[in-house]
Amino acid sequence: MSTTTTERGTGRPARQRGDVVFAGVAKGAGVLILLALAGVTFFLTFEGIPGLTGDDSVYSGKDGFLSYVWPLVYGTVLAALIALLIATPLAIGVALVTSHYAPARLARPVAYTIDLLAAIPSVVYGLWGINFLAPRLVPGYQFLQEHVSWLPFFAGPTATTGRTILTAGIVLAVMILPIITAISREVFLQTPKLHEEAALALGATRWEMIRTAVFPHARSGIVSAVMLGLGRALGETMAVAMVLSATGVVTFNLISSVNPSTIAANIALQFPESSGERVNVLIATGLVLFVVTFAVNFAARSIVARGQIKG
Repeated sequence: MSTTTTERGTGRPARQRGDVVFAGVAKGAGVLILLALAGVTFFLTFEGIPGLTGDDSVYSGKDGFLSYVWPLVYGTVLAALIALLIATPLAIGVALVTSHYAPARLARPVAYTIDLLAAIPSVVYGLWGINFLAPRLVPGYQFLQEHVSWLPFFAGPTATTGRTILTAGIVLAVMILPIITAISREVFLQTPKLHEEAALALGATRWEMIRTAVFPHARSGIVSAVMLGLGRALGETMAVAMVLSATGVVTFNLISSVNPSTIAANIALQFPESSGERVNVLIATGLVLFVVTFAVNFAARSIVARGQIKG
């Protein structure tokens, strides 16, 4: 017969030493993360504010900070959205195959292979994008220009090198694919088996079972996975800087040699040659990226919370 030790005078179970240590470590980690976030916020704000009101000469010929940062924000969001549009359905499909369709002897190697993509450095993705992918996409871009040039996205003229915002988006899609796939797969596997078996017992096909039992349970997890992938795409630096032939404009044309740049890539390319107020301007653009990322994550948490309340 087991006995339970209680705290004197409270009647509550006494906390073991391991519980106390773990609780302290967890709280310490949470506080440390908040302090690090506050430190980053303070640095970006303190060093970036002087870059908001500098002379026009420090904005590379632009008329003020807003006209300088707007094309960068546009390029950052555009590249990230292209990556999400490509990677999200593919990642969810791969996650479903490895969790509910493929046999275990096939699902495990596929899952391991996808997960290994996350361990590849950004520079390698950049080299792959500029030397292998970009030249092989040029014929496809020429086909799009010849047949669907009435769309502003494929108006051309086609970049002869293939170094376009669409190519950068494809590279980013490959980079965020393992993140979305791994999280989605684990969320799909956590669906209660009783729910799946009940749907099948009522005569549902496997797809109907996934649509009515798996997806509703995994909705918040899928949104979280997509937002993590979006965060990676928004902040990616080296791969985009190497692949993209940027000119700092705002355009809807995805296959031209005239492309918008991203905030992270612009900082990486301009920082080594910058000094004085020019450094403050780059830090100010980093502050803008920080705010955009925070806003995206805040919106994602709101969507997840709303879905949980409705559920």
